Amino acid sequence: MSDPRDMSGVWYGRYASSGGDQDSGFIAVLEESGGVFSGSISEPDGRGGVRRASVAGRRSSGLVQFVKQYRGRRNHAVFYEGGVDDQGTQASGNWKIDDGTAGGFSMEREKFSIEELEEEIEERLAL
Repeated sequence: MSDPRDMSGVWYGRYASSGGDQDSGFIAVLEESGGVFSGSISEPDGRGGVRRASVAGRRSSGLVQFVKQYRGRRNHAVFYEGGVDDQGTQASGNWKIDDGTAGGFSMEREKFSIEELEEEIEERLAL
């Protein structure tokens, strides 16, 4: 059986600076294999557009560590460290960048099992 904490999937989250001057939502699409994961993050750029970054990280049991690397005009790395719950539906922790700016993050996802989806389809068809 696979580990339910596997980071693969679509995550919806928020990050905020410890000073409270930065708060933003994001969507992360991640793929994990053998405790190593990668993917991308999309978030508002503050000007009505979307800013994208690549993600590379590791998960060991419930501990997650990853780097979000922006490209283009805002080319810099953000270092994240935190934990994922036993069900693999919530993760949270802290982030920091080299200039000393730091804050917290949280993200969550819904996980579906094939059995639950099949049961729901059967129930809807029976109506």
